[in-house]
This record gives sequence, C-alpha cells and structure tokens, in this order.
Amino acid sequence: MKKQASINTTLTCKKRITAIKDTMEILSGKWKFHILGTLLQSGSMRFMDLLREVDGIAPKMLSKELQDMEMNRLVTRTVLNTKPVTVAYDVTEFGKTLEKIIDEIANWGIDYRKAIYDKRKKI
Repeated sequence: MKKQASINTTLTCKKRITAIKDTMEILSGKWKFHILGTLLQSGSMRFMDLLREVDGIAPKMLSKELQDMEMNRLVTRTVLNTKPVTVAYDVTEFGKTLEKIIDEIANWGIDYRKAIYDKRKKI
C-alpha cells in the first residue's frame, strides 16, 4: 500500500513539474508578461500603439513575441481594413485566464521589493 502511495505521489509530482515547465516555456522571456499585462489593461491595441506602450522593446522582438503568443492562443491578431493596413492584437479568453496569475506575480514582486528595501534600510 505504501509503495502505491509513493508511486501516485511521484506521478502527481511529475505531472505538476511538467505543467510548470510548459507554463514557464510559454511565458518565458523578458517581454511576454509586459505585453500581456498591457493588453489586459488596455484591451485591443494596434501594433504601433503596443510598441510605444512596451518601453524598450524593438519592433522585431515585439513581432516575434506576438507571433509566439498567437501560436500559443494567448492573443489574437486582426488585420484591419485600413490604408495602410494595420494590425490589432487582443488577449484571447484563454489568455485572460492568466490575469489573476499576473496580478499575483506583481503583488509578490511588490512585497519582495518592500522586504528587501526594508531589510537594507535596517542595516
């Protein structure tokens, strides 16, 4: 009985680690959280507006990151019927499920900075 419980625990652990690896791979990089956060806050945005909003990102990198996120079904790309042609991006319903996670990561980061700053202040 103990051996079966150990196997179940190991399988559960492997499943969780695989899921975490998948998530980290999809969201890895310097820009994805910034892009997603901006789109979640602002709603649909044109490429150039997004480029201006995400401080420091190069157009080529923004394009690559948006393609990755579109491939992973986190954002949608809509070609607008304008002259010249413009493209708008929006977070998918599936991508919106990341909003709580992004908020929690931001809150953790705020708490972490406070803890580090307060600790240094006392030294």
